[in-house]
Amino acid sequence: MNKSYLRSRLFLNYALSYLLVLLVPLLLFAGTISQSASSNLRSEVERAHFNQLTQARNTVDSRMRDLLTIASRISYDTRLSSYLMHDPYFSSEGIKALDQYKATSEMIGELFLFFRGYDRIYSSLGMSELSVFYNGYAFRNWDPAQIEDELNQVQFPTLRPADLVRRKIGLEQSMLAYMVPITPNNPNPHATVMYLIEESQFNGLISSILGSYQGLTYVFDDKGQVLTSTQRGESLSKTDVDSLFRQPEGIHSLELNKTTHSVVSVKSEQNGWTYVTAMPSNQFFSSVVKLRSIMILILGTIAAAGAGLALLLARRLYGPIWELAAFASSQNKGPGAAAKEPDELGRIRSVLQHSSQMADLQEPYARNHFLLMLLKNSGPGILSPELLRALHMSFDRERYAVLVFGWEDEQLVDPAVYAGLQELNIPEAGAIVYGVELPEPRRMAFIVGFTVNPDSNGNDSLQATLNEVQRLSEGAGLSNPSIGVGRLYESPLQLSQSYIEALSAYESRHILGPVTVSRFDAISESREKANWLPTGLLLKLAQALKQGSYEVAAPTITECLSFIRAGGASLPLARAMYFDVLNTMLKSASELGVLTSDIPSPSSFHSMKVLEEPLLTLAYRICSEAESRAQTEERSLLDRALAYIHAHYADHSLSLESVADEHSISPSYFSRSFKEKTGQNFTPYVWQLRVEEVKRLLDETNDPIKDIIPRVGYLDAPNFIRKFKKETGLTPGQYRKRGQGGGAEAD
Repeated sequence: MNKSYLRSRLFLNYALSYLLVLLVPLLLFAGTISQSASSNLRSEVERAHFNQLTQARNTVDSRMRDLLTIASRISYDTRLSSYLMHDPYFSSEGIKALDQYKATSEMIGELFLFFRGYDRIYSSLGMSELSVFYNGYAFRNWDPAQIEDELNQVQFPTLRPADLVRRKIGLEQSMLAYMVPITPNNPNPHATVMYLIEESQFNGLISSILGSYQGLTYVFDDKGQVLTSTQRGESLSKTDVDSLFRQPEGIHSLELNKTTHSVVSVKSEQNGWTYVTAMPSNQFFSSVVKLRSIMILILGTIAAAGAGLALLLARRLYGPIWELAAFASSQNKGPGAAAKEPDELGRIRSVLQHSSQMADLQEPYARNHFLLMLLKNSGPGILSPELLRALHMSFDRERYAVLVFGWEDEQLVDPAVYAGLQELNIPEAGAIVYGVELPEPRRMAFIVGFTVNPDSNGNDSLQATLNEVQRLSEGAGLSNPSIGVGRLYESPLQLSQSYIEALSAYESRHILGPVTVSRFDAISESREKANWLPTGLLLKLAQALKQGSYEVAAPTITECLSFIRAGGASLPLARAMYFDVLNTMLKSASELGVLTSDIPSPSSFHSMKVLEEPLLTLAYRICSEAESRAQTEERSLLDRALAYIHAHYADHSLSLESVADEHSISPSYFSRSFKEKTGQNFTPYVWQLRVEEVKRLLDETNDPIKDIIPRVGYLDAPNFIRKFKKETGLTPGQYRKRGQGGGAEAD
């Protein structure tokens, strides 16, 4: 950094201004973020936790449905019928079956089968007296008499709250008892299946989904009874627990143990259970502190980088001022007071004031140079408002024209005459006239701007201006003057055209004879008049080519050529119109990606009849290529759709509509195209894919059938087995047995 910069008060002011511009919004932003961080973070955590709890509920519901399915299978398993189980010889097969059913779900700690009215109960371990609930499985809060009554009377699947169960070995374990009457949906069930579920297993399933959650977790039945809970070091009163159950589904803030808690509640539509979690709100602040630390680090880095950037910007913008100030100091011989100014801006201001005084002396020359540039090159940048104000000029009239004024006598003209013609106001014409001394000797130009009378096209005002210029020239003693007049234009940016026309009119005075005023409009010129091709025809031709419709493109080309022929245009204009048609066709071919090499040669342009055949040939090729490409794209699209079906047939949500939507096709169009390509409708095709995959898995794996069927996207296992047997003549178990030569698995 240049030390002379640091000694400058102006530079330091610049740097401080940039720092404030950076730091003030940064501090406001930091305050806003800090204020909202806690609430936003809490909202995000709660929403994520709500989604996790919903997922936990769905998972538990799925596991409980599995238990109901097992109970249903038990009810229909002939090995577990009452008469076989009561037979000592066959009961061992039933006990083995119970052990197999127990192994199908990791949630099952033990499985019991009780036939109502019977004094014994069966489990995966064997047959027992009901006294097993005194010594083998002794519940702390559920005495054996109540157990027997409920096993005989339960009408609906019922989960009892977690209770401590003392096993033979003397250890107590918290377990839940889930009783399912069988046969399902029968008003007079003949038996009850009871599952014992370890509470740690049940809660572990929920905790595995909630992740690192550290709050309270409760599961209530439909009557508000706590089925299971996870306290994690904090316990609630019965009143607080009841208030948790009463909360509607969603996210809430609740006072528990005189501390604000974030409460999330979801309810199961399957069994009416309510899942609730509660976490002290102050746990969110640890995350907020982390966020604040990160923000402070980021903001500090931004502030440091911004400070450096502010100094660089201040130096970069101060540099030109410093150079101007140095230049002003070097020019103090002129203004004298510049060196005495206290800062750079004062020195620059002093020099500018002196320069302004000098500019006033040079203004007439500057005005003439500016106007001469305007006549020769009327670019938009030349009429900058700042320059016009500096030269005390304006161009705000409705019409503009240029007059070129000259005389032949080589007499000296008083400079006062030129000065008098520099700016004229002609009130009767509503005109303002700027005179320009041209480089050629004895010649001036007048820029005329005036407001048009509503009843006139401007020629009357122009004529009045001509009369005034002629009068002034006569008063100045100029003999035999000539004036060339350009056409009227609406913008001063067109003055260069009027100037050229005025020069042309001035030079044409030798052709027109001895006249004082010659107008460009009066110079005879031949103009060819012909209509161009209608835009609609070209648009129609382009669209027909893109659609590959030669039937539309061919008559449109003929119509275009007929229009050119009927217009009576000259050969150059007709050729240009013909090329417009050709360019439209080539542009359409380019957009379609069609390479065209057989373009009609310009040398063949002798008659419309000769040109029509090549154009029709080109159109036929473009249309054929466009149609071929459309067919190829259609085949490619169907191939991609088939590949998608083969990759996703195991997705149970796969449907004709979902595949059509994935590939942006109309479902009805896709259905027709699919059958044309495969010879089958969509549903049988997908069914066949799933059946073939099931056959492969039955042949190559030992996975249970109940796991294989959902794996191929079929959720209704009984219906699948029925359809499988109808198609193959065998159940899946029989199919596997035939392939493996024994050891059939039950369906």
